[in-house]
Amino acid sequence: MVAGVILAAGQARRMGQAKQLLLLDEKPMVWHVAMTACQSMLDQVIVITGAYQREVMSTLNDLPLEIIHNENWRQGQSTSVKKAVQSISAEMRAVVFLLADQPLVDVSLINELIKGYYETNASIVIPRALKNPGNPVLFDLKVWHHALLQLSGDEGARQIIRGNQEAIHYIELLDGQCFFDVDTPLEYETMKKMWNLMKEDRTPQ
Repeated sequence: MVAGVILAAGQARRMGQAKQLLLLDEKPMVWHVAMTACQSMLDQVIVITGAYQREVMSTLNDLPLEIIHNENWRQGQSTSVKKAVQSISAEMRAVVFLLADQPLVDVSLINELIKGYYETNASIVIPRALKNPGNPVLFDLKVWHHALLQLSGDEGARQIIRGNQEAIHYIELLDGQCFFDVDTPLEYETMKKMWNLMKEDRTPQ
């Protein structure tokens, strides 16, 4: 069984407002990410909140997931990772970490990560486009549980990935559009355009 964790605790200082609450089709980005996770093969979905706890919670009350508050969010993304690992159900074999500002990640990509994990027994599974890795990332909990709990700072699990390249199975993508995230108002405008193009591509002709 595989859990999904959506990291939605950050303050988004560069954005100047809660980027996880920015709207796409009148729904916050974090809602789109959470809905995708709930529609995928994930067996448990957890959202880690922080700076905008109440606002994020209120946007997700229609989805079948768990919301857990990280009271130490100011100390960096690693604290959200640790909070998540401590909260995952004991029967989960692996965890997929998703970012609240990457709504272009779709159900098929999450499912490919899970399938890649089961088929290869790799302890880390990462999507990659043109040799450039991105998110979301899957970790085997038996192998990496302790290491995930030892993380520090705002780098998250990148520390583990850098030092353990031999453990990684890559899911190769044709392009890295789904990796696009939002840190500035200009990137938000770009995201809206990409979102609309994605909708058009998925609309039956």
